[in-house]
Amino acid sequence: MKCPYCGYIESKVVDSRPSEDSEKIRRRRECLQCCRRFTTYESIEFAPLMVVKRDCSRQIFDSNKLLAGLLRACEKRPVPVEVLEELVDSLEQGYINEAVREVTSRELGEQVLKRLKCLDKVAYIRFASVYRDFSDIDTFMEELRKLQEESSSDV
Repeated sequence: MKCPYCGYIESKVVDSRPSEDSEKIRRRRECLQCCRRFTTYESIEFAPLMVVKRDCSRQIFDSNKLLAGLLRACEKRPVPVEVLEELVDSLEQGYINEAVREVTSRELGEQVLKRLKCLDKVAYIRFASVYRDFSDIDTFMEELRKLQEESSSDV
């Protein structure tokens, strides 16, 4: 660690403890050349989750963007915002826990649809219509038929 006073690159750790928020480690260091003390903070650095779009471009995963899409799909539906926030958080945390650095927008969309189908069928159709880019009424009706068949087989 470079000394902020003299620029010497070697120091020794005098004291180490968790910071107030327990998210970082606070370290007191002493420069081996000028003997002055300084404080550093050490934290975990996460590699951002990247989303590979259909056109092969990459974007950093934006949970707010996904939540906004879910809120539009669930507009005037009995799905609490907290449930949608939990859905987004659990999806993101799942990818982080599996050490996934990139996910395709297709895979992400399918995961959202799978979870949304369990929450609210109307919101599922709304989200699917945008995500799957239904080009005509026949495509829309086909998705409704599939959903209806699944619902009748569950009963």
